[in-house]
Amino acid sequence: MTQQDTPATKGSILLIDDDKFLLDMYGMKFSQAGHTVEACLSANEALTTLRGGFQPDVILFDLTMPELDGFSFLKALSDEHLAGNSIKIALTNQSDESEKEKAAELGAARYIVKASMIPSEVVNTVHEELAKHRA
Repeated sequence: MTQQDTPATKGSILLIDDDKFLLDMYGMKFSQAGHTVEACLSANEALTTLRGGFQPDVILFDLTMPELDGFSFLKALSDEHLAGNSIKIALTNQSDESEKEKAAELGAARYIVKASMIPSEVVNTVHEELAKHRA
């Protein structure tokens, strides 16, 4: 499979994590890989961004966040019909099988446990999901 994408067409990513260090690091990794990145420190901030018209190709979100957790975020996306075409990927430290199932039920296409992948592997996993989605 050849990579035909030019950097400008790699797609946009909405990153949501309450850990600023991780948010900055993943933001840099995705930017370096040619993506447009919108980074939010909370699910509420992300919802505001989406309500404002941002249509990301991928939403990469943490499950454990103050105020609004990842599950509530997914439910809000569904309830408000936001980001319907976006690929939703949970990026979390929770490796609980029931949480993985709950995320899938709420629309998450993938579930990545942060400790199990280095950042470049996370970027590659997102690229796999984008390729599947576009096929």
